[in-house]
Amino acid sequence: MKKKLLVMVLSASLLSAVLAGCGNTDTDVQVGTKDTQKTEGNKGEELETGEVSLRVWVEEANIENLQKMIDSFKQKYAGQAEFNITIEPSGDADTRTNVLSDIHNAADVFSMPDDQLYSLIAGGALSPVVNQTEIRDANLPDAVDAASYQGTLYAYPYTADNGYFLYYNKEYLSDSDVQTFDRILEVAAENEKKISMELNSGWYLYSFFGNTGLDFGINEDGVTNHCNWNTTEGPIKGVDVAQALINIATNPGFIAQSDSLFIKGVKDGTCIAGISGVWNAVAIQEAWGSNYGACKLPTYTCKGQQIQMSSFKGYKMFGVNAYSKHQAWAHKFADWITNEENQILRFEERSQGPSNVVAAASDAVGEVPAIVAVIEQSQYGVLQRVGNSYWNACTSFADTIVAGNPDNMPLQDLADRLVKGITASVVQ
Repeated sequence: MKKKLLVMVLSASLLSAVLAGCGNTDTDVQVGTKDTQKTEGNKGEELETGEVSLRVWVEEANIENLQKMIDSFKQKYAGQAEFNITIEPSGDADTRTNVLSDIHNAADVFSMPDDQLYSLIAGGALSPVVNQTEIRDANLPDAVDAASYQGTLYAYPYTADNGYFLYYNKEYLSDSDVQTFDRILEVAAENEKKISMELNSGWYLYSFFGNTGLDFGINEDGVTNHCNWNTTEGPIKGVDVAQALINIATNPGFIAQSDSLFIKGVKDGTCIAGISGVWNAVAIQEAWGSNYGACKLPTYTCKGQQIQMSSFKGYKMFGVNAYSKHQAWAHKFADWITNEENQILRFEERSQGPSNVVAAASDAVGEVPAIVAVIEQSQYGVLQRVGNSYWNACTSFADTIVAGNPDNMPLQDLADRLVKGITASVVQ
């Protein structure tokens, strides 16, 4: 699912203190238990032979798929322990909050998006990956980086598709039409249709600023942001982007709405294009059939020039609770459900793009338009690393833009207010 995330990253000094004893080498997790055995190929950690109960948190839509992995895990390790593995539905966007609010009662293994990694490490919630070299070699370099801190892997990557791109209906739009936002808007308006985007979400709004040469990012304190989206200097200024956004938002071919309303528009025929992610691929393909298309984001007009839209990109991973009572088996299980075989199963049944190197390079993955599109767009994307004050500021700014700036606020004032909110030391 898309991440509308409130990034509650702790300060860099606190993070460093928490991690001081963790090291950054291939470290085996040693778990002392009452009834244990050494298992070949497990790098020497002790695995219990008695009853092993594990709880797993995943998105509700992934439960059926995960159950098959649990069944194969039990079959693989039959006779080594008595497994009781239960699945509990939990939204990935809520993982950090749910874990840190009660670490001792959180699941043993939990799914999460990469931008929650640092705060979970700082909160002492993650047990580092056991077989560091093996997992690092098996996955795409970007996915490994996203799951690491100071050279140590803290989670097991399993998807490389948590970004966004353009969906389009080929009945109305050609491959050349979707190269520019201007042409998409023109075709949509001519046909009394819409291109949809959740413009008032900072997750998507970033796409218009990211490739302009303007500056934005999180500071070294891991909490606050730096941003010059209100600059009055340079080839593209903050007001230029603001004006471009107003031009798009007030176009009759555009509609600003949530992902769920976009899917509704796809199904009822009002939307012929939209910016979203792979989580909607199945529903869109079912609605459009052979007219289903997906590609990188288009360019848009800003100050008389075409700017390639940028994006946030991300990865999903499974973490192991540092307080798991069965930590060695929790690692073994997390490793199993993120291996090549199960990433392929996840792709086949859930259309989720693998982070595993071999699985990602398969011909089947290359034939899925949504996954090809997110990979193509990733060259214009950056990892989402932002401070918490970013989100509300973006929503307030975009709400004004979507409304067409009804109070006629000078665009420089609008940009100044946006940057003031983004760079605030506390959420406003």
